[in-house]
Amino acid sequence: MKPIVKQISKEEASSLLNPYHYLTKESRGFRSGYNYGAFVNDKLLAVCIFHNPSVPELVKGCFGLERKEQEGIFELGRLVKHPDANGNLILSQVVAMATKELRKATEVKAILSYADSRYHTGYIYQALNFKYYGLTAERSDFWFEQPDGSYIKHTRGKVKGFKGIWKPRARKYRYLMIFDSALQSKWEQENYPKKDNVEYKN
Repeated sequence: MKPIVKQISKEEASSLLNPYHYLTKESRGFRSGYNYGAFVNDKLLAVCIFHNPSVPELVKGCFGLERKEQEGIFELGRLVKHPDANGNLILSQVVAMATKELRKATEVKAILSYADSRYHTGYIYQALNFKYYGLTAERSDFWFEQPDGSYIKHTRGKVKGFKGIWKPRARKYRYLMIFDSALQSKWEQENYPKKDNVEYKN
């Protein structure tokens, strides 16, 4: 059965993202924006969220656009489906339908999406004809040591004087779909990456 895709609230989106999305679990939250839900028989089975780019500097590197010039550039920040949804909907179809709704709601010049290399390669975006532009740069994050010996990822502010360790950040596959013909990517397009894992992992 073809799902019905419509805009939903952050609260509705959180009902799937909080328990089932790997990044939401790690970061203990997510950015709301244009939130779309896919419903089958009135049951929410998937969520797709578009928001302004998380790192405006990357958009500048890609298109040469300053922060104030980036209106219409969106990032597909979250995509998740309910574990019981297998066979009831296809995520690439959900993204296509959500993108269509987004373009009805606002001007869309381009959509960026990243596939975390720890979990998936981005076959959904490949199926939708997003172009692939290689892996993100190698970076490290500082993790604060907690009293119980565990570590928590540092998100902002200074780290000097704090006890902790630096850990390599997982690299991400970069995907891009351009709708505005006036935009030209400065990134170099590459062939799609392939791995043995062929299914998106929530």
